[in-house]
Amino acid sequence: MAPDGHDRTPQAGRPPGLSAAFAGPHAWCNEKMVLSEDLSDGMPLPEFFGSAAFDLAISTYAETSGGTDRRAVASMWSLYYFSYLTIPYVVARVLENQVLPVDFEEMTVALSADGLPRGFGVATSGDRPIDSGEEIFALLAPLMEAHLSKVVAHLKSSGGISPKLSWNNAAVYIDHALRTAGAAPLADQADSMIALRLMPDGTPNPFFDCLRYEEEEDGARVCRRKICCLRYLLPGVPSCGSLCALPSQRKQ
Repeated sequence: MAPDGHDRTPQAGRPPGLSAAFAGPHAWCNEKMVLSEDLSDGMPLPEFFGSAAFDLAISTYAETSGGTDRRAVASMWSLYYFSYLTIPYVVARVLENQVLPVDFEEMTVALSADGLPRGFGVATSGDRPIDSGEEIFALLAPLMEAHLSKVVAHLKSSGGISPKLSWNNAAVYIDHALRTAGAAPLADQADSMIALRLMPDGTPNPFFDCLRYEEEEDGARVCRRKICCLRYLLPGVPSCGSLCALPSQRKQ
């Protein structure tokens, strides 16, 4: 029995974590995405973004980080949000063919004392489609359509950052997860995600050209963002190095 009175003993037939993929190098995902019933301080996402809670989270992070540029604060906040959301989703999808239920309307979020996202709650452990050989946009459709598009809109209206910046922030983590999640990196899928101007249904691809892989003078292949995440405007936050879109910030 946990201190909060809830029984944390695994139920019969229920895995100790949300996904068997959350093991080894991905064990940290067990702390970032759990069943909503196990996230005791979680708040439904529609309520969080639709009330003063989101603005308070941004203000709290601004105060604790010393950031004075609201766009930079909101962008940095979104980096935590997108990493904790997208990496577990991609890892489970790639390694276990498990589609976690990431519908915005049905998830909860919990925050740390500094206002940053701490973890997400989902209603169930999801399902496994019969066909696991999907192209990249079919693989990402539940994440893009039912969640990211809605959060991007809130980040624009309440956080003051452009949709292009938000999609770029999300693309960094999805690209990373696709290339590193499994024994056989899905580099071709990651390349398609950022190379195609249109998605298969003919609609604009929000990830198009968000990242570029370039070769340095020493022959090293590096990934670069198209749009800077603005972290350089926050005191004490390290540069993202070669990933940065701004040449002046890459060696900081």
